[in-house]
Amino acid sequence: MVLTDALKAEFTELACHYPERRAALIPALHRCQEELGGWLSPEIIEAMAEWFEMEPVEVFSVASFYPMFFLKPVGKHIVSVCRNISCDLRGSQELLDRVCQVTGAKAGANSEDGRFYVEHVECQGSCANAPMMVVNGIYHEDLCPEKAEEILGGLDQ
Repeated sequence: MVLTDALKAEFTELACHYPERRAALIPALHRCQEELGGWLSPEIIEAMAEWFEMEPVEVFSVASFYPMFFLKPVGKHIVSVCRNISCDLRGSQELLDRVCQVTGAKAGANSEDGRFYVEHVECQGSCANAPMMVVNGIYHEDLCPEKAEEILGGLDQ
């Protein structure tokens, strides 16, 4: 089975905090993605559907709707460059170009070595500090391409 006993126990505890078991799906998807390889495989979607007593298409619909869930393998480091209007006007395209150059990944893809997954995303909610990127969940604001390169160069191999 794809879901470990520890994950099932977490889901049981988590579900106690919601009026319906299925309401715990989003935090449970986060836990699966964290614990089971960084993405939600078809097998994980099936197992989640079984545990939550839902149809697989329902779980897939939730996982595919939210951009924080990945339905294909991603690199070790996830780099999200904001492209909304504030970031765009302050140089997000140049920032993205440098990120792609440094990582060797195109936007929406992994680098060949599997170290990086780069994505160009809509608003990250940091418009006053544009341009910005999120690396492994950590916000980096008021960036220039050189600063982004420095941040990426400091990541572990």
